Amino acid sequence: MAAEPRTRGAAPSAAGGPAAALDGPAAARAAGMLKMSELAERSGVSAGTIKHYLREGLLGDETEIRRTSRNMAWYPPEFVERTRLIKRLQEERFMPLRVIGQLLRERPERVEALIELEDRILERAAAAAGERTRTSRRAVEQAYDVPRNVLERLEQLEVLTPNARGYDADDVKIIEAISRFRAGGYDEAIGFTVYDTLRYREALQPLVEEEVRVLLGRLAGSVEEDRAVEIIASGAEPLHELIGAMHAKLLLAALRRERQQRRG
Repeated sequence: MAAEPRTRGAAPSAAGGPAAALDGPAAARAAGMLKMSELAERSGVSAGTIKHYLREGLLGDETEIRRTSRNMAWYPPEFVERTRLIKRLQEERFMPLRVIGQLLRERPERVEALIELEDRILERAAAAAGERTRTSRRAVEQAYDVPRNVLERLEQLEVLTPNARGYDADDVKIIEAISRFRAGGYDEAIGFTVYDTLRYREALQPLVEEEVRVLLGRLAGSVEEDRAVEIIASGAEPLHELIGAMHAKLLLAALRRERQQRRG
């Protein structure tokens, strides 16, 4: 059985050492401490990842861990939330472990408070977007010249995300744009299909993720929650216009370069 990891820089515990280092399983269980398998199950993070966090010194001090033998260690229940927080910072904020470790050592309470505030801002912003008026499927089919099978395929690709009440405002804008494309000759006859929308989604996804990180990083802890939601809402339309204008400039420049290359 592999030995449990030690935190970086910590000396191994010797037999007969302090009670905090070596103690019986019954005492550890009575104190509410967890085995590695239990810590992994409760935190939702694999044992391998948790051991890596321990080696990097991210979860706490060696004195917080109770060792009952050289191959068995017990961990405080506080490690559950700490492990979840580190994983969230990795996956949702794309922070390297070095930065996470520095933040947790210097300002652990602030990190948790900012995460909670960001969650509330996101929930309120999403709720506000969800409250917008929806348009029924029948109304969309009557208003826009887009075949039903095209709409269905766009839903399968999750480009459109209607619910029982119909399409939200952004869905309708996408449908309107596709209708105008088709009216202008962008159709299946010359090779344009619903799958072309995926190219734009794949290009925009990393941009949007970076935008959310920057936005929340600047708003959380700097302005009140209500004001943060207002700022996010007020920036939606200007952002659409900015992206549209920049796309138009880049497209024109690319067409000019292509023409010059062909002439040259």
